[in-house]
Amino acid sequence: MKKGKSLSGYVSSSYFEAANRLKPKTARRRIVAYVEAYDDVFFWRTVLSRFETSERYFEIMLPTRVGKLERGKKAAMMKLLSSKVGRSMLACVDADYDYLTQGASETSRQMLENPFMLHTYAYAIENLQCYAPTLRDVCVAVTLNDRQIFDMAEYLRQYSQAIFPLFVWSIWHYRRDCYKQFTISDFCSVIETGNFTIQKAPEILQRVRRKVGTRVAQLQREHPDAKESYLEVKESLKELGVTADTTYLYIQGHHLFDGVVVPMLKKVCSQLVNERQSEINRQSQHSQQRHNELSCYTKSVSDIEGTLKKNLGYVYSDPFQRILADAAKLFQEDNKTTEEEKDEEIW
Repeated sequence: MKKGKSLSGYVSSSYFEAANRLKPKTARRRIVAYVEAYDDVFFWRTVLSRFETSERYFEIMLPTRVGKLERGKKAAMMKLLSSKVGRSMLACVDADYDYLTQGASETSRQMLENPFMLHTYAYAIENLQCYAPTLRDVCVAVTLNDRQIFDMAEYLRQYSQAIFPLFVWSIWHYRRDCYKQFTISDFCSVIETGNFTIQKAPEILQRVRRKVGTRVAQLQREHPDAKESYLEVKESLKELGVTADTTYLYIQGHHLFDGVVVPMLKKVCSQLVNERQSEINRQSQHSQQRHNELSCYTKSVSDIEGTLKKNLGYVYSDPFQRILADAAKLFQEDNKTTEEEKDEEIW
C-alpha cells in the first residue's frame, strides 16, 4: 500500500466477505454501508436496522477518501465504490436528479443499475425530513404548543403545484444533456420564496407563480419544437412517482430545507412561542410564578433545525416506502445466497 493512501481505496465487498469468513460460524455477518455525509448516518440507520437479523448486522460509515471532499462527494463515492459493492458492502446515496433523469448520465446509470446501491428516490434526505404532513408535529415538538395557526402542508402543496411546470423543464434539460442552458441553480433562483411571513404567504405563492410562468414562457420560445418531448417528460415523471402536489420532494434539498421550510417554521414557531409566553403571563398569580413558568418553558423549547433533522415522519412517505421495498428485495436475494452457501457447507 502506497504511503498516504486510505484503506477505503482498496477494500471491496469481497474484502468484507473474507473478513466475515474468519469469524465463528455462529457470528453475525457484518455488512458495511457507505454514505455521503455524517448527517446521512442516522437516516440510513432508520432504513437498514429493519433488516438486521440474527445472522447479519450493518455498520454505516463514510469512505475516508470521499469524506474529505467538499464537493462532488456522491460522484466521487460512486466512482470509488461502483465496482466494489456487493453482498457485504453497500453504497447509500441521495438520488439528486439521477433517479429522475433515468440513465442520462453515467452516475445515473450506475445508481439505477447496481442493486447494491440504495438511493433516496426524493432528491435528498433533507427533502424527506421536510415531509409536509409532519411539519405540524415538528412545530409542536419545538414549541410544545399544539395550536394550528398556519397550514404548512397546504402551503407546500400549493408551492409544489406552482413550480411543477418549470420543474419538468429542469428535468427536460438534464435528460437531454443541455442542462447548462438551465441549471439547477437557475431553477432554484426562480422558485425562491424570499422573506416568509404567515400573513404574506398567499402573495409569496402568487409571486412564485408569476416568476415560473415568465420563465416557462421564455423556455417555450427558446425551444419551440419541444412541446411533445416536454409532455413525454411530464408523463414520465408522474410514472416515477412525482406529482404536482409533491414536487417539493424532488427539488434541491438544500434549497427546500434552508430556503423554504426552515424560514416558514421559524415564523410559525416564533408566533406559537409568543402565544405560550403570553398565556403564562396572563395566568401567573405573581411575579415569582411567572418567572419560574417562563424559565421552565424556555428551557423546554427545542431547536428548529435540530428537531427537523431528527424528524422521522418521513417513514410514512412514498419515497421511504420505496427505499424499504428495494432493501427488502436486496436482502431477500441475500438470504437465498446465504442459504445456498450453508447447503454447500453441509454437503
